[in-house]
Amino acid sequence: MSVRIVIADDHAAIRLGLRAMLENAGFEVVGEASDGDGAVALVGERAPDVVLMDIRMPGRDGISATRQIVAEGTAEVLVLTTFDLDEFVFEAMRAGAAGFLLKTVEPDDLVAAIRHVAAGDGVLAPQVTRRLLAAFAGGDTVSAERAAPPNGDAPEQTRRMDAVYTAQLRQLTARERDVLAALGRGLSNQQVAAELYISEATAKTHVSRVLRKLDCTSRMQAAIIARESGLA
Repeated sequence: MSVRIVIADDHAAIRLGLRAMLENAGFEVVGEASDGDGAVALVGERAPDVVLMDIRMPGRDGISATRQIVAEGTAEVLVLTTFDLDEFVFEAMRAGAAGFLLKTVEPDDLVAAIRHVAAGDGVLAPQVTRRLLAAFAGGDTVSAERAAPPNGDAPEQTRRMDAVYTAQLRQLTARERDVLAALGRGLSNQQVAAELYISEATAKTHVSRVLRKLDCTSRMQAAIIARESGLA
């Protein structure tokens, strides 16, 4: 079945080039938007499977538009942008984007990424993945709001966030916590299944339950919770 796509980018030439490439690859481009409000409206009207979302656009930006689209459950969002600043990556993931790619991505890789996102998987640009894992491995926070002040006392925001994570994790069974930890390490369903000695179908079911219980709209959000709660 053809994947239906909305392209959101403020540059007409980029939208034209993406449309031509995607249609040649067999996708159905059902609309184009030049800003976040246009993207949200088009998603409501055309019911696409995936939105290719730029971040910096006039008026409403791509992060805000992504947050609304994901909250409404109307489409998957794959961020496609020129900017690979960490703040953009983290905000896109928190907004519920299923993936983050740079516009330097090769056409074949973009096509594959769209199919992965449409199938419910997440994707990250290799450059972004390395930095994200390095930040986690080094113990760096992915949210400035959770940083402790110089005196070492945890800010109120951090304490509230920790309480939220504790309450969320209590909802999970032991197996689901194992699955969440695996998501925090960026494992695919197939890798989760191999690590936990379960079938891939069972792994997919566990992942779905974890996302539902944690009120996450993407694997990326669940991975952030796993990392920030110390589970991964």
